[in-house]
Amino acid sequence: MLTSLPKILHAKTEADLAGYQVNQVGNTCSFHAIGTSLRLLLNVVIDPMELSDQVNRLWRRGRFMRVAPDWAVTPRMQVRIVRYLAHMHGWPVTATFQHGDPESLPDTLSNLDAVPIITLIWPWHKAPPIYLGDTTRNFNASRSAGGHSMIFAAYDPNHTAGGAFTTPWGFINPWMDNAKQLFWMTDADFRRAWGFWLPGIGVNPLVQIRLEDRLSGALPSDDDHE
Repeated sequence: MLTSLPKILHAKTEADLAGYQVNQVGNTCSFHAIGTSLRLLLNVVIDPMELSDQVNRLWRRGRFMRVAPDWAVTPRMQVRIVRYLAHMHGWPVTATFQHGDPESLPDTLSNLDAVPIITLIWPWHKAPPIYLGDTTRNFNASRSAGGHSMIFAAYDPNHTAGGAFTTPWGFINPWMDNAKQLFWMTDADFRRAWGFWLPGIGVNPLVQIRLEDRLSGALPSDDDHE
């Protein structure tokens, strides 16, 4: 059952979390999400474009952490990227892949040692609206099929888009520089896009990046069985 109380990632303010948003260039949403997660957990700075280029080079050497150069990164590939970075730099972090559910997703915001990344998927002409802050400005009006990864950052059952309709799900989303607010979605739109089934991914894909020395309560990872 969904909580009736607002929750926000790491007990920060919306303005604090919105400050992590940088307008992405190209197909780099996963790299922005990973970089921001590591900054939140370790206070390290990773350039998303440099990380994207690095993963492209690794792909050409037979180490596949994206579907193709400059193309999509699946949730399980996000896990591999985090584990690769942790190994290369000696960082005390890891990542797990799970199939989450909307009812318990807000609980992930209470864990100060983890950052949750969700991936939305949609078919042609079914792009879910994603609104900036408390406005009705939709930043996802594409007619194409697609997917998009964001950090789940807030749940507020009373949050609205300009008072017109409720948008309880909030995200750190790399679609604007110097944004003062998070991006938000309605409950129906979020559930539909997060729950869209795609072979090899499944429904409700959730990656959690965690501090490795505090993993006693971690859930099993589907990625561990590949």
